[in-house]
Amino acid sequence: MAIADKLVLQRQHHLKWRAFDRLELGLMMLCGVLCFGFSLSVTCDIVTRTIGHPWLWLQEVTSTLFIYAIFIGAAVATRRNDHLYLTAISEAMHGTPRLIVEIIIRLIVLGVALCLIWFGYLNYIRGFGSFRLPSGTPIASLYAVIPLSGALIALFTIEQLVNGIRNGFDHPQPPDEDLVIPPAEGVSMKTRAGI
Repeated sequence: MAIADKLVLQRQHHLKWRAFDRLELGLMMLCGVLCFGFSLSVTCDIVTRTIGHPWLWLQEVTSTLFIYAIFIGAAVATRRNDHLYLTAISEAMHGTPRLIVEIIIRLIVLGVALCLIWFGYLNYIRGFGSFRLPSGTPIASLYAVIPLSGALIALFTIEQLVNGIRNGFDHPQPPDEDLVIPPAEGVSMKTRAGI
């Protein structure tokens, strides 16, 4: 199985366009790099402080990686229906009521995405008046990802709305493959229970 098959979620694929699968793959890989970079920068920050020679710029790197991972992750999670999605309400329904609830939920998510785009852009523009220390980088570098995330969330929400209205939201999902762990040979149930 290729790495793309493992990273691009096939669940609810009737709500997705194949053209965006590569975008989802790229965003998933970017999230992995951002999370690894965040973990590495935190580790380096701890080590350099422990040995008495702190690198102050590492805090800027850490916060940037953390913020970018959160907002890019929110966009990916929207495509995968893992975030900003109220599944408990809609999955209990079928037919027209489910269609209505699914559309309302996605319109709310689309409204949130539009707020991220608009207010994120305003914060980005205002961020050129404030600077991060010690580098002096405009704080707008942190805010740049907010409207980008909003645009991706809006794109993925529109994708789900169009496909859900066309194909229906209610499609039975195949059960997840369970990992079968064989019992240890030569060990009785009484031995495992400590009897």
